[in-house]
Amino acid sequence: LTLAIHERTRELGLLRAVGQTRSQLRAMVRWESVLVAAFGTVGGLALGAFLGWVLVKASDGASDSAFAFAIPPLQLAVVALVGLAAGALAGLRPARRAARLDVLRAIATE
Repeated sequence: LTLAIHERTRELGLLRAVGQTRSQLRAMVRWESVLVAAFGTVGGLALGAFLGWVLVKASDGASDSAFAFAIPPLQLAVVALVGLAAGALAGLRPARRAARLDVLRAIATE
């Protein structure tokens, strides 16, 4: 996210120049971070569940013990919340940095 902020310095400066406040800019970057984390968490959980199911199906008959595919909802919820919290925490520093940008320098950045 820090790289995204660096690449969008000019855009963020223009937003500030047309009236966006520092707190609005911080909130925008934080929400972007949470959305990226949410999509990553959902994608990771879906891919993990699919690969777990594939491994269980592939192991049928491979051993004497039977494997069953199960998704524990409590653990799923905990992992989802941890993913969202990590995204929110990861967005704090870039949001603060974006809000502190000097408007004129940001606009002059290529």
